[in-house]
Amino acid sequence: MKKVNFSFIDLFSGIGGFRLAMANNGGTCIHFSEIHPDAIQAYCDNSNEPKDKNLGDITKIHSLPCHNLLTAGVPCQSWSIAGRNLGFDDDRGQLWNDTLYLLDQSKPDAFIFENVKGLVDPRNRKALAFILDRIKDAGYFAKHYVLNSFDYGVPQNRIRVYIVGFRSKKYANLFCLPKPIEKKVTLAHILSGVNGNILSQEKPVPQDLFGNAVAQKTMSLSTSNGLNDYFLFNDIRNGHSTIHSWDIIETTDRQKEICYLLLKNRRKGTYGCLDGNPLSLKHFQALDPSIDLADLDGLVGLEIFKEVPYAFQISSQLPDKLDQNELALIDQCNGNFLVVDEIKTKRVLKLKKVPIAKTLQSLARKGALSLIETRYDFKNTKISTGLKGVNRIFLPSSNIFPTLVASDTNDFVTTQIIESKNVTEYKSRFIREVYNKENYRRITKEEACLIQGFPKGYALPQNRARWMKLIGNSVSVPVIDALVKAIIETGVFDQLPGEAGTGAPTLASLPSPALAFPGP
Repeated sequence: MKKVNFSFIDLFSGIGGFRLAMANNGGTCIHFSEIHPDAIQAYCDNSNEPKDKNLGDITKIHSLPCHNLLTAGVPCQSWSIAGRNLGFDDDRGQLWNDTLYLLDQSKPDAFIFENVKGLVDPRNRKALAFILDRIKDAGYFAKHYVLNSFDYGVPQNRIRVYIVGFRSKKYANLFCLPKPIEKKVTLAHILSGVNGNILSQEKPVPQDLFGNAVAQKTMSLSTSNGLNDYFLFNDIRNGHSTIHSWDIIETTDRQKEICYLLLKNRRKGTYGCLDGNPLSLKHFQALDPSIDLADLDGLVGLEIFKEVPYAFQISSQLPDKLDQNELALIDQCNGNFLVVDEIKTKRVLKLKKVPIAKTLQSLARKGALSLIETRYDFKNTKISTGLKGVNRIFLPSSNIFPTLVASDTNDFVTTQIIESKNVTEYKSRFIREVYNKENYRRITKEEACLIQGFPKGYALPQNRARWMKLIGNSVSVPVIDALVKAIIETGVFDQLPGEAGTGAPTLASLPSPALAFPGP
């Protein structure tokens, strides 16, 4: 593989994921920019770069020295599903402004920008177009690509957007997106205590109770012979490897039937405007007339169901001295009624960061609202939270682990191999041999490093919350490595000494950092 000498500046550098890939291909760090103390320490400890190379807060950087390649993992929360999806309406979204300003000012030969997949979602179409237009205005030829880290050498389902650009159209035309590697790295290869050859063992093809082969679930995160390679702990989805509350809490057959009744119907538009809606006693009785209030209260007592204040009557005479949040919430109601699920969809309340549940309680205490309808829903309705502190447990046969995130997750691994002939046996054996015996654990720091493509012994803080935040916010090193190699192959850095990165640093078409981007 071709290797040349080039210089780079690393914005939003984190712990050095971009740097590892660039240094591996002949890159020399001119400067990096990072504000998180742990990230700065890890960057310097692992690269031997002095801290005085850190430019600090990007919003306070007015110019960059000449360099060949600019990289930036621009903070992603503004565009992420895990965030509030506010895009440029979020202060963090404005950091794109500073990034593009410095791109225009310093005129490197090429750049790589990374962000979450949410940036290319339809809801953010205008924002992405705006970013690409500003890149074009700065004199660059760029394209964006959606890549999964799993395709480039790590056992992680991490889909990200990469924008790659060149000052010269010649090199932009020569750039070829790196092809996914054929021999994938799987979870078994990085888990300690697991035989890496287990995937080569012949396994029986699972069957249903009637002896029919179980078809593979193409939407599953990872499957082997038709069975999911992980178990999902969740009350609002269903499947052969889904563990529900009523599977691990002692319940009667009738209680299980009522739970499945709610599971089957809560996503129907008949019951509300959200993807999942609570049902009232009348709704349950319309589905099964034998259900009474005692049945629902019994499931509430088991902490499988919860009561949901669903609709309120607004007082004809509001009390004096309502605060801004209370007034904003009342203002979003139609007529004299407030339906909680409708209020949750209001973007203006998200922008104002109105705490809906807390505000409803304060309005009720002040007599502004009176409850007129109570409904019932599962107590655990957030998919990522799971049940009893467990979201998913991955088997060693899984190809991949889910996306590592800064806040950590309730995802676990087991080194236990589960084999079965049908889906019923598969689930029961898992509960008996893995869950009940607590034969599962979180991934270790060393495993997390390998899942992101860092060396196993990468120096990071000992505290789990601290190192997980750093790794979750990083890029997958092999993806950046493949992109850098593809950039080098164009010949963009094969210039005579002194020619690279010497474009006139004029402040031309881009807005200054003080100006704001338009909303999506």
